[in-house]
Amino acid sequence: MTSGRQVQPYLFFNGRCEEAVEFYRSAVGAELTMLMHFKDSPDTSMVRPGDENKVMHGRLRIGDSTVLVSDGQCGGHASFEGFSLSLTAPNDADAEKLFAALSEGGQVQMPISKTFFASRFGQVRDRFGMNWMIVHERPMPPRA
Repeated sequence: MTSGRQVQPYLFFNGRCEEAVEFYRSAVGAELTMLMHFKDSPDTSMVRPGDENKVMHGRLRIGDSTVLVSDGQCGGHASFEGFSLSLTAPNDADAEKLFAALSEGGQVQMPISKTFFASRFGQVRDRFGMNWMIVHERPMPPRA
């Protein structure tokens, strides 16, 4: 039975959202399907001076998944702790390409390589502080 429920990550970039959107469009082929700035709100009380052109809400498609994005409160440094986005690649070459793109300006946590559970797996914190796990799973042998 399908409930229609979905869990979608909502990422707050605290003032760097449009830069992050462009990076993810290039790095992982994200498709921007919606973008609304604070100045677009009919409730002007929601708009702080200087934040008019910041992103109130956006939606990215990455493969079959949706990731929601915003500048949030537009202040300080974005903090992405306690979770990672896991991105499954269709093959080893794509996994390596995605990993290299996300690593640009970021920090490799675990170099991409063959593991006991995947033909390619790596972990990287991108230039915005977002943690990613890139994986191309290999078929598991049948259980006896």
